[in-house]
Amino acid sequence: MPRALLIVLDSVGCGAAPDAQNYGDSGANTLGHILEAVPNLQIPTLRRLGWGRILGLGEPNEAYFAQMRPAAVGKDTTSGHWELAGAILDQPFAVFERFPDELVEEIEKRAGVRFIGNQSASGTQIIELLGEQSVASGRPILYTSADSVLQIAAHEAHFGLEKLLQVCEVARKIADQWRIGRVIARPFVGEASNWERTANRRDFSFVPPKTVLNQLQDAGIETVGIGKISDIFAGSGLSQSFPTKSNAAGMATIEREWKTGRDGLFFANLVDFDTLYGHRRDVLGYAKALEEFDAWLAGFTSQIESEDLVLMTADHGNDPTFAGTDHTRENVPLLMLHQNRRENGGQRDSFADVAATVATYFGAQWLVGKPF
Repeated sequence: MPRALLIVLDSVGCGAAPDAQNYGDSGANTLGHILEAVPNLQIPTLRRLGWGRILGLGEPNEAYFAQMRPAAVGKDTTSGHWELAGAILDQPFAVFERFPDELVEEIEKRAGVRFIGNQSASGTQIIELLGEQSVASGRPILYTSADSVLQIAAHEAHFGLEKLLQVCEVARKIADQWRIGRVIARPFVGEASNWERTANRRDFSFVPPKTVLNQLQDAGIETVGIGKISDIFAGSGLSQSFPTKSNAAGMATIEREWKTGRDGLFFANLVDFDTLYGHRRDVLGYAKALEEFDAWLAGFTSQIESEDLVLMTADHGNDPTFAGTDHTRENVPLLMLHQNRRENGGQRDSFADVAATVATYFGAQWLVGKPF
């Protein structure tokens, strides 16, 4: 019976999308600029599989490779993952510099809290600015960014993690009316001048339209989410979920579940590239994370059989050499390990080709995209 693995290297883009200028991202190139900054980047496995060709290094490839341009509007986690799963957003989620009073007051009333903040800022900046006030007052911090996100930060010990998650659940129900893509719980610990965000982040997503996950379930095929996949799809279309809080935990979970030998689709997100290094514009940290993934992949490839389908790609860019702290509108790299195929897939018109490929592999119907 067939089994497939889809790994999303969160934010690992490979060059500005054709419409990048519309997003203020002309010239962005996450992988290319990391390689320029760290020319001795040690990713031999990815390079021999096809990244060497994608990066223009003229190296031979041992797997099918391609680049995919985004068809959906936006450059965020939700739109990118949904498109990979065959749901292409043609209407952007709402983005705010400051949330309307009506929205804020409704959340406060129903959740029984009062917020401070309500501004656009990076996660590290906002707790440096308002962390001490939040702890002293017992009021969580409400903030946003250039993406369609409503983020709520609070101290795990002083406010409480469970209480924070409950507030976010209330906010998610209200945010649907305002077409906000994600509500994100952002817990932190520590003291003034030494705040630290924890790995207990939780995303509460807008419920997606039908995706390949639902189509596989309809066909009786098991679907397993690893990392924040369940959060991104609001649990829709998933038979089982294994949340993880780091790349290392994600890779360990992928390997553990793959070794069971069971059939179905395993859909994993490795988030550290984006949250720890892309947004923080940490080029060296990003490079090291790529090297760690490559080292893991070198061992994992020995567990892949010819009839298995393994896809590795990304959901958007987050060029750590670029101005600002936000995602970048980029094409993404695609590697496919299946039946020793080694073609150059060229430039694909949509991330949804991934969904079409997965559906075809399992003999299921697909909505959009063209199989590889």
